Amino acid sequence: MDSTCAHGAGTHVSEETLHASLRRAEEIAAREGEKWTPSRARVYELLLRAGGPVKAYDLMPTYSDDKTTKPPTIYRALEFLENLGLAHRIPSLSAFTACRDGGPTHAASFLICKCCGSAEEITPDLGPMIARAGSRRGFEPHAATLEVRGLCRSCSK
Repeated sequence: MDSTCAHGAGTHVSEETLHASLRRAEEIAAREGEKWTPSRARVYELLLRAGGPVKAYDLMPTYSDDKTTKPPTIYRALEFLENLGLAHRIPSLSAFTACRDGGPTHAASFLICKCCGSAEEITPDLGPMIARAGSRRGFEPHAATLEVRGLCRSCSK
């Protein structure tokens, strides 16, 4: 990130929205026959509160009051959330973000500011196109992430 850029800030999530999202996630886990554990709920809550991309190690200090959380705890929860379509990994940022739009099979797409590092999830209708391209090659896609780099509104001013 360039120090001359505006500082990227996450979007604030209201307590009402936070609790509704956590309830929805628990319902999705139950529907998929998965267990919604306190650890998974806490990591999802932290992602929602972050409002944007966050590295797994950055979740550790706020995960619990005793500060003894180990990386595997966070990574296992993130993998679970990603598999259910509740979170996305943004490879180029080595970060994760709560999913705003789809489920486990939608094509996650992000507008990433090369200046402040903010990332906004967008929903172009790429899933069917990716499925067709894969099918023509005998490939069954399970996940796709598109990253578009540029400048956000704040940094382009």
